[in-house]
Amino acid sequence: MSTLLESRAVGLGVRPALLVVDMTRGFTESASPLGHECNEAVHNTRRVLEVFRERSWPIVFTTVAYENASEASVFRQKLPALNVLTTGSHWTELDPRLDRQAHEWVVLKKWASAFFATDLAAHLTELAVDSIVLTGLTTSGCVRATGVDALQHNFRTLVIEECVSDRDKNAHFAALHDLSAKYCDVWPLHRFFSQLQSNVCD
Repeated sequence: MSTLLESRAVGLGVRPALLVVDMTRGFTESASPLGHECNEAVHNTRRVLEVFRERSWPIVFTTVAYENASEASVFRQKLPALNVLTTGSHWTELDPRLDRQAHEWVVLKKWASAFFATDLAAHLTELAVDSIVLTGLTTSGCVRATGVDALQHNFRTLVIEECVSDRDKNAHFAALHDLSAKYCDVWPLHRFFSQLQSNVCD
């Protein structure tokens, strides 16, 4: 007897927001201890950003920065490379290729999920957002944690495969499989653009 549970696609709602998780210099530049080669994910996220900007849909970025040793101390003990992400550091700046606009909101977070100990959920609710397009870094870390929490805040969530990346390719594919099975829809980029052309989200 099969032990697999049925998993259904939920799609996007009528008011999606784009959430770009931790595409900061600390994660996109190889000189950082947290960085890895993720140019394709950054490039593809920029393409999605342009679509959201054209349609005036909400866009949110996240960054991680620590002011003192007490913040997220266990997380940083587990992953010491996080200690380079100090307030005001070059590594906490958004990747300039994303060309963040002044009105686009940036969430400062301390842990993996963009929802944990932030006002992200309240902000999205205030904007009447009913669904999230999720991109960013890294797939098995902050993207996965944010995808799980997005579901727990009752947002339909779509992860675009080519807009996320991970240092560990096995972890990347395992995280996408897990997210797709239980928490989010996971689509290739071409399917997302096809959905937009059919005006399903308008």
